[in-house]
Amino acid sequence: MNITIISVGKLKEKYLKQGIDEYLKRLSAYAKMNIIELPDEKAPEHLSQTEMEQVKKKEGDRILAKIPSGAYVIALAIKGSMKSSEELAARLDHLATTGKSKIVFVIGGSLGLSDEVMKRADEALSFSKLTFPHQLMRLILVEQVYRAFKIMKGEPYHK
Repeated sequence: MNITIISVGKLKEKYLKQGIDEYLKRLSAYAKMNIIELPDEKAPEHLSQTEMEQVKKKEGDRILAKIPSGAYVIALAIKGSMKSSEELAARLDHLATTGKSKIVFVIGGSLGLSDEVMKRADEALSFSKLTFPHQLMRLILVEQVYRAFKIMKGEPYHK
């Protein structure tokens, strides 16, 4: 399985990079994983609704340009469906067995994802009703994908 994470925003924190690198190393036994980091759109602190939509559109255009054709896209969004770790494992397993071996997870910038990205997504996934920094979300996602593979293989880890 080929899994790509497309994420808006530069990862600066060393501790997050170390955590992500550790899970990527562990995941290499199960799947090929690639992270594409896209720049966030520079914007002032206070934006009008129109300006927010413009920022999301620009970031969304960059995201859409990086999604390979034929990929199954899972957008991370607060309004997405929530799954347990076991349900995520079952979902990834189902996708793999139905021929969808290119999976793309999308993490938006601080304003979220554009309507165009959400329309391209095959499903939306939420990890919580809480809001997380997109840099931290990258680490959480990589850990959960690793956990899903451990669950799929029946290996201990998910307790």
